[in-house]
Amino acid sequence: MTAPPEGIRIAAERIGVEEFAAVLQASGLAARRPVADADRLRRMLEGAGIVVTARAGDALVGVSRAITDGAWACYLSDLAVDRDWQGRGIGQALIAETRRLAGPDCMCLLLAAPGAESFYRRIGMPACETAFLYPREA
Repeated sequence: MTAPPEGIRIAAERIGVEEFAAVLQASGLAARRPVADADRLRRMLEGAGIVVTARAGDALVGVSRAITDGAWACYLSDLAVDRDWQGRGIGQALIAETRRLAGPDCMCLLLAAPGAESFYRRIGMPACETAFLYPREA
């Protein structure tokens, strides 16, 4: 596993809607997530098979949310790190722990947010040219 920076604790844990919304806001990912819709955020968290957090003390500074069957596929649907904490290896550590929890039998798929592609290239995450997508309708 990619080690988190000193003072950062990476753990699988369930979080509340308020914390989730706050880290989405702090990361900039809120522009592409329904942060004003608490019910939808709740459903997103409840439907996730894996939620991995990064904490500095008690403060949530990052989260990875994934949907998986634990046998074949894992979709890493959210990777959010507070802008003040970006560039320190937290995102890599969240991805590594998500992959570890999904298990070696699972592939891990992620759709990069516009502008974030260079991060995934820099950490060596392979790109896929064979993915197809129906965008959400609501």
